[in-house]
Amino acid sequence: MIIAGPCSAETEEQLMATSKALAASGKVSMIRAGIWKPRTRPGSFEGVGVPGLEWMKAVKEETGLPVTVEVANFKHVFEALKYKIDVLWIGARTTGNPFSVQEIAEALKGTDATVFVKNPVNPDIDLWVGALERLHKSGISKLAAIHRGFGSYGKSKYRNDPHWQIPIELKRRIPELPIVCDPSHICGNRVCLPQISQRALDLDFAGLMIESHINPDEAWSDKDQQVTPEDLETLLNTLVLRTPEIQSEILSHTLETLRNEINEIDDELLHLLSSRMKVADKSAYINEIMVLRYCRMKDGMRSLKKPIP
Repeated sequence: MIIAGPCSAETEEQLMATSKALAASGKVSMIRAGIWKPRTRPGSFEGVGVPGLEWMKAVKEETGLPVTVEVANFKHVFEALKYKIDVLWIGARTTGNPFSVQEIAEALKGTDATVFVKNPVNPDIDLWVGALERLHKSGISKLAAIHRGFGSYGKSKYRNDPHWQIPIELKRRIPELPIVCDPSHICGNRVCLPQISQRALDLDFAGLMIESHINPDEAWSDKDQQVTPEDLETLLNTLVLRTPEIQSEILSHTLETLRNEINEIDDELLHLLSSRMKVADKSAYINEIMVLRYCRMKDGMRSLKKPIP
């Protein structure tokens, strides 16, 4: 399963041009686009809203491909279903809020919707599983997960650390659940997309969600991690789909992946310990200065108590 499309639907022309080019490649299974964009800072582009759903409907009619958008509340669900959006996905920020997930689950009761759930920002598998359980208890049986990496403190070569062991554990707990990898949000740039995409396929993920824009450098959001439809086709042509005959190779690669994860965590721990030592050194230096000043002050007070000769 290859899900592709722009980070944000900006204009009808931009969305349609991108979608047509993706459909023409014959490699894309579904078109994605952000209609409502949860942004960290106010004043950023937060999506075009409901008008974008009309554009997605036109894309579906023009390309014949199903379409998917992100929803974060009851109103989003209502509008998306009204425009017959094929698949809804729940973003990382929403997954991390059980109240929001429950609101969406209640809104979907009695529907036959297909819902994809991104992992929460924090590396908390129980929070991820909990979101899936809330939807399932509301009667949603067509569920999938999206692995988009996890937030971390400090410097990293990724926008969001993969922590591959977490989606692997999710697969162990719910073997029948399809898991799609979102290399765009893991990488945060287009340079490492091939590496992360191939690793996801080697780990037997059900597919990829990759952001593609007709003109990425002019994108209104997350321009560095988007690729043109032509570059996406080239990327997909380089990927290797493993066969059951080389299952042992996949398991070996999985073990190597986990070892690399451990090495990355060790590097992060060393960096944090080094930073702590520097802060501790500064603290000790300040304490030393304060002690010296106190001693000098005491000496001064003693000299004042001496009788005047």
